[in-house]
Amino acid sequence: MNTLSINNLNLTYKNGFQAIDNISLEINNGMFGLLGPNGAGKSSLMKTIVGLQKPSSGSIVFNNVDIIKNPEFIKQNLGFLPQDFGVYPKISAYDLLEHIAILKGITDRSNRKKQILDLLEKVNLLDFQKKEVHTFSGGMKQRFGVAQALLGNPKIIIVDEPTAGLDPEERNRFNILLNDISQDIIVILSTHLVEDVRNLCSEIAIMNQGKILRKGEPKLLMAELEHKIWSRSIDNNDLENFYAHYEVISRQLIERNHQITIFSEEAPEDFKPVNPLLEHFYFYTLTQKP
Repeated sequence: MNTLSINNLNLTYKNGFQAIDNISLEINNGMFGLLGPNGAGKSSLMKTIVGLQKPSSGSIVFNNVDIIKNPEFIKQNLGFLPQDFGVYPKISAYDLLEHIAILKGITDRSNRKKQILDLLEKVNLLDFQKKEVHTFSGGMKQRFGVAQALLGNPKIIIVDEPTAGLDPEERNRFNILLNDISQDIIVILSTHLVEDVRNLCSEIAIMNQGKILRKGEPKLLMAELEHKIWSRSIDNNDLENFYAHYEVISRQLIERNHQITIFSEEAPEDFKPVNPLLEHFYFYTLTQKP
């Protein structure tokens, strides 16, 4: 079992901006979802975990090793898939993986070849090993990104906004792949898209303004809103009035009318009850005042 323990972590930049505000998390094998809007501090936290920047205070321990004092330990056990996975033009999938494997220190040629072929098969790209990566579709590039992240048998993988730009079929295929590889390692999924974590992650944390606002199992968090979420369609001109009188957590346009969703302990007049979703809990959490 791999364990990442983050305790009372703080990071304040030289300009005085506090990007990480007293964060504590315990993450074990499986899929962990870090959910928050753009600018919430997710990237700052990821950079600190992987040793690209040092925190102002607090501790990060991975498998009983202090990785603030020993950042090389996390790097030796890390796989990373950024949001935009850049590739060299005019180079095949196999050759690019071999280049990355050498950079990762996999020096034995036969071991390197076996790892590459096994990974290409795992991500269903074995038949495309001689194809230039820059010609791949978005979904194929993301699956290739998983293959490069898995080189060297990492014990923790960080995936940043992985499904942006993927069509539904590619997103589903990619999510199944992530779920499969998370059985024996830690996979941290950092995203602002609720659907990415809804069906994949056994535990999530919601982050905003450098703080962890809530954390827990999605089903338990959603259960907190049972019989407290309501929705109705309203005239566009009444929007301001409803915001003034109700705790509106989200709104969307349906057939050119505003459909608002509110939080209320009691049944409001002319509203219909809604079964709470993770999206509702996410928006509800973000709208709460500290």
